Amino acid sequence: MKVLLIKDVKSLGKAGEIKEVKDGYGKNFLIGKGHAKHATPEVIEEWKIEQANIQKALEDEILEANEVKEKIDSFQFTIKHKVGANGHLIGSVTNKEIQQAMYEQASIGIDKKQITINEKIKSIGIFEADCKLGNGIHATAKIDVIAEV
Repeated sequence: MKVLLIKDVKSLGKAGEIKEVKDGYGKNFLIGKGHAKHATPEVIEEWKIEQANIQKALEDEILEANEVKEKIDSFQFTIKHKVGANGHLIGSVTNKEIQQAMYEQASIGIDKKQITINEKIKSIGIFEADCKLGNGIHATAKIDVIAEV
């Protein structure tokens, strides 16, 4: 019997491959456990359409991430923070503050967990933060920390 593998199966093949297997193994194990479907022309065509849709969605996601990257790279975000008597910040600038500044100043909505600050921001000045946008795309946000009056 011919089966279309939906998931990778160790010692048999990867998802998307069509394999010839014994009837019992195909019906009872592969199809029964949801690792494969019976390889009819309709199922194969449906799989190809589904894979094309997944590829299109991935391309759209990459395109959107690149647009956000360009926006982040070309913008300098300003964060006002309270300063103590010694000239240092009271506390430090957090990912959440950077995320809020990005949203308020440039309408960029990314999760605070996607922002990485290399060094703690505890003074006034210009700093950089790495933003992971998915699919291996990173942007560098320039943060200008100023004293709050």
